[in-house]
Amino acid sequence: MSFDELDALLARHARPDQTTAIDGLHIASITRSGPPTLEMTGTVLAVLARGRKRLAVGDRVHEYRPGGYLVASIDLPVTGHFVDVRSDSPALGFALELDSSAIADLLLDAGPAELTRTRSAAAPGIAVGTLGPELLDASIRLLRLLDHPRDRVALGPLIKREILWRLITGDQGAVVRQLGLADSGLHHIARAVRWIRDNYSEPFQVADLARLSGMSPSAFYRNFQAVTTQSPIQFQKRIRLEQARLLLTTHPNDVTAIAHRVGYDSPSQFSREYRRLFGRPPSEDARGAHRVTTVA
Repeated sequence: MSFDELDALLARHARPDQTTAIDGLHIASITRSGPPTLEMTGTVLAVLARGRKRLAVGDRVHEYRPGGYLVASIDLPVTGHFVDVRSDSPALGFALELDSSAIADLLLDAGPAELTRTRSAAAPGIAVGTLGPELLDASIRLLRLLDHPRDRVALGPLIKREILWRLITGDQGAVVRQLGLADSGLHHIARAVRWIRDNYSEPFQVADLARLSGMSPSAFYRNFQAVTTQSPIQFQKRIRLEQARLLLTTHPNDVTAIAHRVGYDSPSQFSREYRRLFGRPPSEDARGAHRVTTVA
């Protein structure tokens, strides 16, 4: 199966809004590199045919290249950007949304062995891998359906199911399998992730998040770090600072007000932690971001 065909299919069907005629399938063509920006991963399989993408989750950096993929089993805030992209050589890739109910059906069909593996300790929420020939073949056959509308309804669900199976049984299967069970550690941690994301400016006690997740404090802390690569406090701090950076692009002179808005009582502490994460103080970073935004 030719990797060139994957590239050609993506180039032919890429649209400005990244949508396709297949539900849950998105194709991206990125014509320029930009500064790292905050984005949500969603629960997806993301495959690159051209270019290089770098994502930071906490202190861990994931990078994938042509022929590589990233799989995310939880909707996490990450800092991401494409590297070394030019208008004459765009990055090309596709993202396929992962359906937890379809994964659950596959695990049930596969039998007790897969279910037992799924109920093991929580796996990281994000991982990268390399396309094997079976996964590449299934991906190309799914994309071919964009040229054959008559076949989409009948064959699309079957090929999506095959792609899920290749992921479940592949090198990063542990990341995907945990999406399939409502009682997996991932689903418990997802409740806490959503709460922190929606209430990032509010203080919390780890014991309260543990109760929300239906875990003991020690099990919650261990599983939260396994899934997000950060402690709950570090995770909240990262969201606060990323949100502050977004706010500063439109209000570059309101550093103190924004510090309070995202949950900091001390502007000096905010400035220290902001500089530690982004490499320069918020006022300077805001002016630089504002200049870039104005020029663009």
